[in-house]
Amino acid sequence: MTIPRGKGLIALLLLVLVALAVTVAVPQRYMIWYEAWDPAEAPPLLDQVDEGPGVRWHDDYFTVEALDERTFAIGEPRYYQRNYNYLLLGTERAVLFDAGPGVRDIRPVAQALTDLPVTFVPSHFHVDHVGNEITFEKVAVIDLPYLRARAPDNRLQLTDREHLGFHEGVAAPTLEVDEWIAAGDTMQLGDRSLRVLYTPGHTEDSISLLDLDSGQLFSGDFIYPGPLYAYLPNSGMGDYVQAADTVLNSAPAGVRIHGAHRARSPGAPRLTLADVQDLRVALDAIRSGELSGDGFYPVRYRINSRLRLLADPWWLQNWTPRYPSLATR
Repeated sequence: MTIPRGKGLIALLLLVLVALAVTVAVPQRYMIWYEAWDPAEAPPLLDQVDEGPGVRWHDDYFTVEALDERTFAIGEPRYYQRNYNYLLLGTERAVLFDAGPGVRDIRPVAQALTDLPVTFVPSHFHVDHVGNEITFEKVAVIDLPYLRARAPDNRLQLTDREHLGFHEGVAAPTLEVDEWIAAGDTMQLGDRSLRVLYTPGHTEDSISLLDLDSGQLFSGDFIYPGPLYAYLPNSGMGDYVQAADTVLNSAPAGVRIHGAHRARSPGAPRLTLADVQDLRVALDAIRSGELSGDGFYPVRYRINSRLRLLADPWWLQNWTPRYPSLATR
């Protein structure tokens, strides 16, 4: 059958519109970065390998690496995302920044390293960071208006969109919030101060902690060696720009950056401020069209030899930050 040219163009246009509508309408939570496995099961553990000097195995799952005498990277190199969580000690209390997916209970590891009371601080609410069924003595959460509104009794029920645990058969937990921490505020651990930086982009609830005393930045999933995910349900390219600017405006030149994942062994992931600068330059180039990516969904952009950014196609990229007032200048 021959379709008249005018009608053919209309049909083609309708097909394109339908394809775009489907792309937008299909929940992004089903287009996430996990490898395929039965969503009713957790992913299998990786093999235990030599982690090199300076790293010890706490058991057959967790590793411990002393970054200095009061800072410990607690690794989960057998978990497929190779998570890293950080225990930061003061004189009056300690902070546990992230708690992994809860495949194993991280609390005994922290208790073996300190007698101080420990406050758990999630860098964001994804399944691989909140510990899930683990109950912590104290919990501190970023103070964002929409989170406060959902937790008038300080009980914050995470949503599937925030948590993404459905793909591993893990239900979104409820966090009992003891402390709301505002962007730009300082957490006092006694003789140690941690500045809370709002670093969205990966998620709209992401934070980093800047150790004002030792010159270390604990960046969560904002930045780490490997692929950075900016195409998830509450990701945003404009948020990523804001986060990069906040870090560049806040961190000292020689800051040591420790992320929440690593691309390869051994030891905890390490980056520098130059990597954040490369990310910031790449974001501008992506927005202007000067930097091209590979693939369709997600689009993969090369930042430098250690970093990739995985983003939406250009017509879905959101360059408007959600909370520009929380930027640190």
